[in-house]
Amino acid sequence: MSSVQINTVFNIDLEFEVAPFHKRLLGYLIDFVMLIIYLYGMKTLLYDGLNLDKGNMGLDILIISLPMLLYSLVTEISMNGQTLGKKIMNIRVISLTGSEPTIGQYILRWITKFFEWPFLFGYIYFSDEILFAYIIITGLLGIGVLIAISISPKSQRLGDIAAGTVVIVTTSNMSVNDTIFMDIDSQNHQVQFPQVMRLSDNDINTIKTVVTQTKKRKNEELCARVEFKIKSVLQIESDLPSLPFLEKLLEDYNYLATRE
Repeated sequence: MSSVQINTVFNIDLEFEVAPFHKRLLGYLIDFVMLIIYLYGMKTLLYDGLNLDKGNMGLDILIISLPMLLYSLVTEISMNGQTLGKKIMNIRVISLTGSEPTIGQYILRWITKFFEWPFLFGYIYFSDEILFAYIIITGLLGIGVLIAISISPKSQRLGDIAAGTVVIVTTSNMSVNDTIFMDIDSQNHQVQFPQVMRLSDNDINTIKTVVTQTKKRKNEELCARVEFKIKSVLQIESDLPSLPFLEKLLEDYNYLATRE
């Protein structure tokens, strides 16, 4: 499996398994099939079930095309970098900083999916029998996407390159957890490092990733390097070992963040 090294905000290189081509393709096909089912289902409901005028182009665009157009953008933002197809295939989008992409990055990835537009809007102007042709056209235009992924060092399509993102595997030993939040005993928790609130969301995501990788790969050196960097930035003194120190930071962050 190929991997990618990402330099984090602490100048620490973390390694992630790049999503293999077949997983990305299958994830996309799952999403594509669901869009086709939605298309036929809505057209049947509107024009056969409700007997609406089949020449109503505006209704088609509003109820059918726009939801399909926004599908990948909305799902990736709301599902931490995953569409339903990506979730089934256990892959997700992350930023090249190692954290979850910003909304701006998600939008950049989304607007570069121009190869889907013939399918999303072209069916409106012709009968349903022509839909198959638009699926073929979309597939042919998607060949350019496949070429970009195959020649990119990080298996990125043009949208990923523009947005500064990469698609990784979420179930490997090098994956990131879906969330930075932890179960904290709020009644008995004692805050030891209130300085943690000076860290950014990207910093906290990086710490969580380092903790996860240290536990899975026994990389104590990586953990110690991040510990040293944080202590120097926040001017913290602690006798805790590296891993318990980082875990305590995450616990304090979760406790304090829920009380802001």
